[in-house]
Amino acid sequence: MNKKPEDIIKIAYSGIEGSFASIAAGKISPNAKRVAFGSFKEAYKAVEEGECKLAVLPIENSYAGEVSQVTDLMFYGDLVIDGIYELPVVHCLLGCEGSSEGSVKKVISHPQALEQCRGYIESNGLKSTVCENTAVAAKKVAEKGDTKVAAIASIETADLYGLKVLRQGINESNANTTRFAVFKKKDDKKSFCKGDHSILMFTTQDVAGALAKVLSILGVFGYNMKVIRSRPLRDVNWHYYFYTEVEGVFDCEDGQTALKALKKACASYKVVGVYTPGRLI
Repeated sequence: MNKKPEDIIKIAYSGIEGSFASIAAGKISPNAKRVAFGSFKEAYKAVEEGECKLAVLPIENSYAGEVSQVTDLMFYGDLVIDGIYELPVVHCLLGCEGSSEGSVKKVISHPQALEQCRGYIESNGLKSTVCENTAVAAKKVAEKGDTKVAAIASIETADLYGLKVLRQGINESNANTTRFAVFKKKDDKKSFCKGDHSILMFTTQDVAGALAKVLSILGVFGYNMKVIRSRPLRDVNWHYYFYTEVEGVFDCEDGQTALKALKKACASYKVVGVYTPGRLI
């Protein structure tokens, strides 16, 4: 039986068709309608305002590190994470008809893609230009038709925009992987993915040993910390919030006791979501 239009889940992502976020969204929720937005913030806001049910946004790349804009959205926004998925990234050099690897003098792509392919770019003496998205870069190359300009994007993007794959796998690391988080409203009771790891964000009190006290509480309650990073607070210069990933969940009796202890030790805190590590898409 065909689904009614109102029954089809809308899933937001940043970019255009063919971007890695679009590919990830399609693999995570194959039956959903993918809706493109011009920025991470717009995609996030689409879920906050009810335009879309879910948003799929990149949070970290194994080579280039965290996506700080999305980390800030996690901290300042109201959505929660319901699963993190890993997408292996293979960057390709894409050119228009008539181009060759030797004809290319300049590449365009997203800043992280350029960084992930820095070795190839430098060894071939290529100039690089930043573009807002890998798929947008591919589209521009297709539209311009300049054999001296190529895009760095996915092989799927080549098919979409009629480009030639001049060289496949130009990223420096063969293990290059991007983690994508699924965001939903806090009051959405439907679980997209059961998890056994948690994401916790917090600020510390302005006293000596404040961070050590928070970490000690997590250790006492058996939460093995896998990740900890700091980001600057927008409204207070030289003060920071912390992003952590821990083994375990807080939706249990011991977890609730741990949160009570954290409430006393932290200036602020929130559990952003849960996930199971190593889920490939």
